[in-house]
Amino acid sequence: MPVNRAAENALGTIGTVCWTVQLLPQLWYSYRLKSTEGLSEWLMLIWGIAGAFLGTYSVVQNLNIPLILQPQLFGVLSFVSWAQCQYYGRKRSKAVSIAMFFAAVVIFAGFEAGMIYAIFPSYRAGNMAPVQFFGIFSTILISGALLPQYYEIYKYKEVVGISLLFMSVDLLGGVFNDLSLAFKDHFDVVAGVTYSLVVLLDGIVILCALILNPIARRRRKRLAAAESSSVADPGANSTQLSTPHNLPFPSESLRSTEAERAGEAENRPRTEKIEVDLEKGAAEA
Repeated sequence: MPVNRAAENALGTIGTVCWTVQLLPQLWYSYRLKSTEGLSEWLMLIWGIAGAFLGTYSVVQNLNIPLILQPQLFGVLSFVSWAQCQYYGRKRSKAVSIAMFFAAVVIFAGFEAGMIYAIFPSYRAGNMAPVQFFGIFSTILISGALLPQYYEIYKYKEVVGISLLFMSVDLLGGVFNDLSLAFKDHFDVVAGVTYSLVVLLDGIVILCALILNPIARRRRKRLAAAESSSVADPGANSTQLSTPHNLPFPSESLRSTEAERAGEAENRPRTEKIEVDLEKGAAEA
């Protein structure tokens, strides 16, 4: 494909915008629910760390400006979401969660700056191994970070706690960033693999949501219907459970008691007549 700096920067800018705002729906979603249940805190922490490695790679490789800015913004927003997990999920105080966020940003920003200055001289000398390591390792981190999220999906049997808008925008960001690389003078394989893996792994989460969430909704409806029917007719269940099979039902016992009382009432006049006859006989005698 021919080199086109305008197309490269335009597509890279769109991808950067997507990857800048992609976490905003997730941040709002967690804030609105006041919960991060179902969202893996390890996903956000590892993505924040991966932003430092990918940022180092992008700066040293001198990718286009949007692709240099993208890892920095991606890492910061990932740490914001991670701080939400601390506050809503682990119930840490707001002050502690904010302090953890700033500590993470400062530590990994310093790490990225130090690594840029450390490997840039060797890169200019033609040694590609260090910068390639940062690119490959960031790919491993970004891809591996979704494994804890897949476990959350497996645990809940549905996609819970994740904004599908976040996943969709993240996927689009990977597509546009991939396309921007196609218009460079040489295609960056490591960056391309990173962006392509994001597209694939995000697509799996969206597919799981489309398949598992309707199944989970139907399952909850069946359980709710079963519970409502048991609440509507509690007497039948309690009678069945409390009455042994070898004993008469209460209605049968009631009928037998009434029959005994009727028999006693019938026999009472006969007994009185016999007693009167005996008394007369004794008097005559």
